[in-house]
Amino acid sequence: MTFSEDTLARFAREVAKYPADQKQSAVMACLAIVQHEQGHVSAEAENAVAAYLGMAPIAVHEVTTFYNMYNQQPVGQFKLNVCTNLPCQLRDGQTALDHVCKRLGVEPYGSTEDGVFTVQPSECLGACADAPVMLVNDRQMLSFMGPERLDELLDTLKKAAA
Repeated sequence: MTFSEDTLARFAREVAKYPADQKQSAVMACLAIVQHEQGHVSAEAENAVAAYLGMAPIAVHEVTTFYNMYNQQPVGQFKLNVCTNLPCQLRDGQTALDHVCKRLGVEPYGSTEDGVFTVQPSECLGACADAPVMLVNDRQMLSFMGPERLDELLDTLKKAAA
């Protein structure tokens, strides 16, 4: 895989933030750039990032698989991460996940046939007092997501789908 000149320039800006002998410290930023541009981080992209940073490919893969913010396969236009960590579990996090999956007709980690939604359980999103919580497209945090609010969200996103 070959990255564009623009992508390589973005990588270089991230690498420049670290001492020359520690450029591997930019791995998360480089993976985020790849995902932003391609929608997910493929094994081929992992290997190319590893080569760029002078890292073992397995070390990059370990980062990609450890953090659930990196998509390892294509996802829907709207990626919905529903927190199912223990504090959210105690405040209906699993119920929220089940509701979304049932409403969309998918299993956890699944995508709708039209490619609009991907639903994933998530580890702690850091808003336990607002449970159940969810994250839309790794950017927008939503709190107190009971069934009515979930239905409103799904309807709104469906209408906004490109």
